[in-house]
Amino acid sequence: MRANALRTLSAMAGDELTREGMITKLFWATWHRRLGELALDVLGPEAALADGPSYELSAAQRLFLFTRSDTIYGGSNQIQRNIIGERALGLPAEPKVAP
Repeated sequence: MRANALRTLSAMAGDELTREGMITKLFWATWHRRLGELALDVLGPEAALADGPSYELSAAQRLFLFTRSDTIYGGSNQIQRNIIGERALGLPAEPKVAP
């Protein structure tokens, strides 16, 4: 991740998003989501329970819930793949559905 981030920063040209930047967003969101899943796997069945009567979440539970948003904000992973295909790779745009 660090090497990829440094490569992305060094390739930036002004405010324009580079191919590396597009791929980094997808890579980060997927990696971070899997980290949240791993955190709950380590907790085992106790991950499904909240602490005490106030239902406070543990740090791992909060991480898991927060990492769900990484694959949504800034464009879902599927939308990000379309952007990479169209803008970075020059593939034709996905067909639009007529209203």
